[in-house]
Amino acid sequence: MPRRAPFPTAGQPAGTGRAPLSAHSRLPRCPGAPPQPAEAGPGGSAAAPARPRSAPAPGRSSRGAPAGEMGLEPLFQAWSYFRRRKFRECSDVCSQILERPPGEQELDSEYTVFQAAWNLKTRALTEMVYVDEIDMDQEGIAEIILDENAIAQVARPGTSLKLPGTGQGGGPSPAVRPVTQSGRPITGFVRPSTQSGRPSTMEQAIRTPRTALTARPITSASGGYVRPGTASMITNPDGPFINLSRLNLTKYAQKPKLAKALDLAALATEYAQFKDWWWKVQIGKCYYRLGLYREAEKQFQSALKQQDMVDTILYLAKVYLRLDQPVTALNLFKQGLERFPGEVTLICGIARIYEEMNNISSAAEYYKDVLKQDNTHVEAIACIGSNHFYSDQPEIALRFYRRLLQMGVYNCQLFNNLGLCCFYAQQYDMTLSSFERALFLAENEEETADVWYNLGHVAVGIGDLNLAYQCFKLTLVNNNDYAEAYNNLAVLEMRKGHTEQARALLQTASSLAPHMYEPHFNVAILSEKVGDLQRSYTAAQKSEEAFPGHVDTQQLMKQLKEHFAML
Repeated sequence: MPRRAPFPTAGQPAGTGRAPLSAHSRLPRCPGAPPQPAEAGPGGSAAAPARPRSAPAPGRSSRGAPAGEMGLEPLFQAWSYFRRRKFRECSDVCSQILERPPGEQELDSEYTVFQAAWNLKTRALTEMVYVDEIDMDQEGIAEIILDENAIAQVARPGTSLKLPGTGQGGGPSPAVRPVTQSGRPITGFVRPSTQSGRPSTMEQAIRTPRTALTARPITSASGGYVRPGTASMITNPDGPFINLSRLNLTKYAQKPKLAKALDLAALATEYAQFKDWWWKVQIGKCYYRLGLYREAEKQFQSALKQQDMVDTILYLAKVYLRLDQPVTALNLFKQGLERFPGEVTLICGIARIYEEMNNISSAAEYYKDVLKQDNTHVEAIACIGSNHFYSDQPEIALRFYRRLLQMGVYNCQLFNNLGLCCFYAQQYDMTLSSFERALFLAENEEETADVWYNLGHVAVGIGDLNLAYQCFKLTLVNNNDYAEAYNNLAVLEMRKGHTEQARALLQTASSLAPHMYEPHFNVAILSEKVGDLQRSYTAAQKSEEAFPGHVDTQQLMKQLKEHFAML
């Protein structure tokens, strides 16, 4: 039997034999290593590329000697910088070449040195701000509220990600593992759209965090693409390096070696007689940006017929997930594994979908398959550790989080999780020191609020309710929208006999997090205790809607119905 979460209990209400429930001890997700320029991070937004410790002066090598003194031709020196991913130095050397008079055409090439330098600088500027869009999948409020795609109102179980309660089974109970607004359990790793779901009102959409680094929702997904796209245009103080209004797109589309640096997908596809898979993928990405998912699906499928590529499979799976077709995406990933056996990104994609469908057991198996191929995969280790923690196995979860610590992951979330695992594994000597380190490494108020919230649960576990009260208060100081802290403070107020304060706190918690069943159930218990049976029945209905399998709610509703029948 799964154990109950460490809820602080209040005094037994008269005649019910039930205690108000507190919210869960929350296990924050590990964001993992910081994102690289060519990979979107777990939060979906790419970080700026790391610059060298000291950028050399233009025309000088990294050791301080001019390029010519090392016996290297400037264009070759720029290409060497590009191969070593020193894009800023590569751009500087190419700029010096472009400032000279155009040279003669090389004997073994169809381009002059001037054209080659221009092409290389374009590629360097592009790589400096390049964002891998495979993991960058953030939905803004405009994309969610104004979505015109028709979705089945009554989806079959296990076929929809946007309607809660359609899992195929194997998912954890909300009494053990907290859930998001969409009804899915909290994962062990911050990924795009793991906290979003489908809010029913604009107020819920504004309150729902959309990114991994901030609780403020983004207003539109296009905001995540504008800045990386325009960064290469303002790198020179003299103005844009590429003036798009003066380009002859038809001319450059006929030069495949130069065309890939420009956004000429349509003309280049036509020039290639619709046989170049690379340009079809670019057109599909443009359609995806514009929200034309069916057109994007056709382009990606056509590209896959010409050339099997893992990236194309991942792009096509993104289209199916945005169309709320997780079963089709699963079949696509499994077909891809037949052609690319052991591909980590495909196996991880299957695990993510199963996790979003509440099929945690299947997700854990695929995450284990990921570790068989790559035993340093941060996401798989964090998700398996989180699953063990909520399965009443904190000792095994502790081993996975220690593995992350050995790999070099050093952040607030990891030490917070280590502290929780040590506490529930009865290793009390490491608990407080881990939480202290987590508080020291907290980068924003949301992270600090999570740590204080979990410290409040530790205080409840050792019986120090005064310390727990102060910890939950500090949680609200750092994050005033923390619904679980409001609920737990209400339980402590009920223990002190402060009924009105508890009622106000519970109302705040239920309005901030309508997907939580604990505030509704506690309101029902409190209303029944003071004799307000109608409000108690209304709150019990909301609790049953949020958690249909809650036995205490069912017993309370049965008792209230019997009482109403006697009137």
